Amino acid sequence: LYRFYGKYGNDGFKRLLNTGYSLNNVHIPYVPTITALGHTCIYTGSVPAIHGIAGNDWTDKETGKGVYCTADDSVQPVGTTNTKTGSHSPKNLWSTTVTDELRLATNFQGKVVGVSLKDRASILPAGHTPNGAFWFDDSTGNFITSTWYMNDLPQWVKSFNSQNLPEKLVANGWNTLLPINEYTESAPDNSPWEGLLGSAKTPTFPYSNLAKDYQTKKDNIRYTPFGNTLTLKLAEASVEGEKLGGDNITDFLAINLASTDYAGHKFGPNSIEVEDVYIRLDQDLAEFFKYLDSKVGKGEYTVFLSADHGGAHSVGFLKEHKIPTGFFGEDAEKNLNQKLKEKFGADKLVNAIDNYQVYFDRKVLADNKLELDDVRNFAVKEIEKDPTVLYAVSVDKVQESSIPEPIKQRIINGINRQRSGDIQLISHDSMLPPYSKTGTTHSVWNSYDSHIPLIFMGWGVKQGESNREYHMTDIAPTVSSLLKIQFPSGNVGNPITEVIGK
Repeated sequence: LYRFYGKYGNDGFKRLLNTGYSLNNVHIPYVPTITALGHTCIYTGSVPAIHGIAGNDWTDKETGKGVYCTADDSVQPVGTTNTKTGSHSPKNLWSTTVTDELRLATNFQGKVVGVSLKDRASILPAGHTPNGAFWFDDSTGNFITSTWYMNDLPQWVKSFNSQNLPEKLVANGWNTLLPINEYTESAPDNSPWEGLLGSAKTPTFPYSNLAKDYQTKKDNIRYTPFGNTLTLKLAEASVEGEKLGGDNITDFLAINLASTDYAGHKFGPNSIEVEDVYIRLDQDLAEFFKYLDSKVGKGEYTVFLSADHGGAHSVGFLKEHKIPTGFFGEDAEKNLNQKLKEKFGADKLVNAIDNYQVYFDRKVLADNKLELDDVRNFAVKEIEKDPTVLYAVSVDKVQESSIPEPIKQRIINGINRQRSGDIQLISHDSMLPPYSKTGTTHSVWNSYDSHIPLIFMGWGVKQGESNREYHMTDIAPTVSSLLKIQFPSGNVGNPITEVIGK
């Protein structure tokens, strides 16, 4: 927000920063710092240990099978025939959200709508009881939902889908908004650590084949600024369609702008592509705020802006600048299983390494009459021989470990007893998993992944900024205090009172 500040107009990010209240020292109080956990924490004021969302994916310790955070085979897709894309719900979320609490407080008269390209980023913020949650279906290019919410798409969503807006947005490809030599905050356009978009042979502007690439694979729009444009246009349509802000009962529109994340993953944060995504998002936000001013009234709505996580610099970029980096955990599962087989005589004791956590296979342990503690203790010692590992700790021994704060507490907050792994790994700074040979990723406790923006603007909010320490868990109780409603059921945060005006 400050790095690209000079490239912004006055009515998008600058409006938020200059007329709202910016909290500059907000951190995620748990590991792993992963998307679904972030969206859930923002809206529950809770942590994975309590709210139940242990990752985008986790491994069921009893069956050994993978679980996706919002997958639900008891519901049917609505707006598509694609079961994998459409069969989703918030059933795995244990705590209520601030959006649930608003519905309860208004006797379900206050409306709640969630919109995002991502299923999880629409579903988890919208909570259990919304009027609707809608996400993008790569198989059709439409926004869809599931029977958890309704049996047919509302007419306003059907009308929105019928416009074929994604196709129109990518029709002219993707070039920089400004002359490319003005992107002085970014590395050269053709940097070797950037990933490739669609059929492009190099990570360089212009992306002239984008329209054709979108026809081949519709998820290509996600990695471009047009994914954000599309989402905000759906947000506008939801205000119209659901008549949000149309009476004296508070409504809640939960928006996730996912293309900053997709572009960051693909190109890395020092790419011209990411800078262009932000410059264009600034314009889209300005247009959206202008729409809300005219539709709801300036000063008659409250906005908060945050992020579900940050992101590391690309390994190649760091190496260029002699900053310690490298890849972490290459062949870790295979190598650890080999060591465990040599020690205990059993094959495939490790079922998965996910979310920087090691999961042991309960069936293999039982079949070989092995104690989990014996296997786990041996594994910790083997893992710590890896020079890229800072700490490895059994999840039941975190409190008594010699791991310093705040890492220790963040591990405790992030471990869900029923869903998380058996060992938590903490890598050295700027060590990325091997699948991030280009672009980047996130998951760790370090500031580049855990330091998030938080700005409030509009009704009930003071103007100013603060460098006091706050946490992601403080967002939901702050919104609850503004609305004078009950805190979410699993909330562990505190209201940021300096934000709230008289």
